[in-house]
Amino acid sequence: MFRSSLAATVFSGLSILSLGASAAHAAGPSGLIAHRAVYELELKDASDRSGISGMVGRMVYEFEGSDCTGFTTNFRFVTKIDTGDSTRVSDQQTTTFEDLGKRLFRFETKSYTDSQLDKDVRGAASDDQKGIKVDLTQPHNKQVQIIESRFPTEHMLDIIHNAKLGKNFFEAQVFDGSDDGDKPLIATTVVGKEQTPATDDPDADKAGAFSKTPFWPVTVAYFNEKSTGDAVPVYRMSFKLYENGITRDLTMDYGDFVLTGKLTKLEVLGTKACQ
Repeated sequence: MFRSSLAATVFSGLSILSLGASAAHAAGPSGLIAHRAVYELELKDASDRSGISGMVGRMVYEFEGSDCTGFTTNFRFVTKIDTGDSTRVSDQQTTTFEDLGKRLFRFETKSYTDSQLDKDVRGAASDDQKGIKVDLTQPHNKQVQIIESRFPTEHMLDIIHNAKLGKNFFEAQVFDGSDDGDKPLIATTVVGKEQTPATDDPDADKAGAFSKTPFWPVTVAYFNEKSTGDAVPVYRMSFKLYENGITRDLTMDYGDFVLTGKLTKLEVLGTKACQ
């Protein structure tokens, strides 16, 4: 859920009536609620090869829209990286739009280092007879054909659907527009048994109306499309997932270094009901 998606960046036929009137009002048939979540990031581990001696940051994830109009995600991921000799600030800003009914996905990601633009990737993806057609407009106009894949919100819906069925392992091709926006990844998902927050759960109290409701521990490992055998994931993320799509207590493993993300603020946003 939290590459550019974690993500996000979700989900079919979910009920959250037990979470209170305001939460129920914000959810559509999919069970998703519009929300803004802020996470404080810290370095958990780093190998000598990474060259990183310290890292802190903040991630803001904003999810809005509805089942009838489509879902928009705004995601910002800022880190201050200390190498021992110098520091630099990395800033990734991603906006996506996903229409579940039309199977349309638009994406834009800008990456900065010390306020200088490093990368700008924009495009749109949709179904066609051969799988998925990706039309890139930045950094160059290019059309790419990829195999049939799930988009980020669909994949999150799949995770919740399988969690509710008690299916604790599944694999899917996922396209989220990350990196150069021209290839899918293989996502291997492991879902643990449903749990309720313990008294020492580090950021449960920040989940507001959902602080005492059940969640699933989830780990998603992303592999290159052509990975075989005992391949090493390019990225792995673990998090606690509520049935309405909210996540907390994140661990992001990039191979050479690992970050943790604790939920510090959660705001439920208003959503107009579908007509």
